[in-house]
Amino acid sequence: MVKIYRFAAVRPGQQYSEKIPSVPYDVVTAEEARECIEKNPLSFLRVSRPDAELPEIPPNDDRVYQRAREVFEGMLADGQMQRDPEPGMYVYRAVQDGEEFIGLVCCVATEDYENRRIRRHELTRYDKEEDRTRHIDAVGANTGLVFLLYRDPGEIYPYIRSLIDGAEPDGSTTISPGVLHQIYRVTDEATLSHLEELFAAVPATYIADGHHRAKAAVNVAERRRNEGRFTEEAGKFMVVLFAHDRVRIHGYSRLVRDLGNYTLPGLIGALLKSGWNIRPYEEIDTTGYHIPPLAAGDAPVHVMHFYMEKTWYEVSRPVADPSDLVGSLDVSVLQKEILEGILGITDPRGDPRLHYMGGAKPLSGLERLVDSGEYALAIAMQPVEVETVLAIADADGVMPPKSTWFEPKLLSGLVVHTID
Repeated sequence: MVKIYRFAAVRPGQQYSEKIPSVPYDVVTAEEARECIEKNPLSFLRVSRPDAELPEIPPNDDRVYQRAREVFEGMLADGQMQRDPEPGMYVYRAVQDGEEFIGLVCCVATEDYENRRIRRHELTRYDKEEDRTRHIDAVGANTGLVFLLYRDPGEIYPYIRSLIDGAEPDGSTTISPGVLHQIYRVTDEATLSHLEELFAAVPATYIADGHHRAKAAVNVAERRRNEGRFTEEAGKFMVVLFAHDRVRIHGYSRLVRDLGNYTLPGLIGALLKSGWNIRPYEEIDTTGYHIPPLAAGDAPVHVMHFYMEKTWYEVSRPVADPSDLVGSLDVSVLQKEILEGILGITDPRGDPRLHYMGGAKPLSGLERLVDSGEYALAIAMQPVEVETVLAIADADGVMPPKSTWFEPKLLSGLVVHTID
């Protein structure tokens, strides 16, 4: 069963709700965050990316994390951020490209992460995990949301959606034309109890985005227990729950700086020799996020699209073993057989020849980067089915890095859960 908890959030004051919420800390570099802060001094990036304002100090210096706490406390003292008077839950509504996403913001127990009621499909990196651990501990708060999925038996999403019908949001932010994020506070006792009952019938949840934030919250709870600083709220962390069939998932594109020892004809020859089918496209719609596959049939097929020297190619072949959940992923075969086996890129996390682009950007962006000469090859991936992600997590499997791009991308600073 899934147990969810109420909490009294810290949120932007009504007059600041348009200005304070920001993109997540991990989708911008320190330099990009600094530019955002210069344009908007109220941006929550001052809390989530304190290194942006301290470029002269190493990003893992204690003073950087202390700065995050000082800024957060200053926002509270100035009334820019305010604590709700009583515990509750919050409906999160996001609208992107005309599509509506509805989730429930609440807290979950760190022990549910440890006992795998909260399931994951990615490994965490120690450096990123340690950064968020120190950040949460120093600020005394979960400043970012963990994106969880649940299998909806059919009544949970409609009930959550009904809670905001005709209601005015308690916080609203328009981050770009047509992209809206809103928070609706829920405090009615009967409603909260019913939400708790509904989720008690759900056997497990799944991390879609925020693996490092979740693991960091678990680390903080353990650290504070060991040091005698534990509080009840430190044993919980903030999440937003979305029905698994009510989110959007994209592929994660790859960009390769050079072809190593290969020319374009040589690479195509190596792919053909390895059993791949290759078909060039005459024209495609580059305003979209992925290319409709040419390969089709009853049997599962690997499909990916390569852009080289102003031409798109479909690279495909039948899946060898569909029962191998992880090994049969397009990204697994791409990494093992093409990036590593042919191009010699052995470290998908650290090789400087390999870069990634989230799949929620038009294909024209990939074309532009290759046409400029910055990269020799762009690879657009098909989205993984959400059910596949959940099945891998159920089997305790680990997907390769950058396998999925889930939407909506959640803002930081709309709601904050304090643990002190």
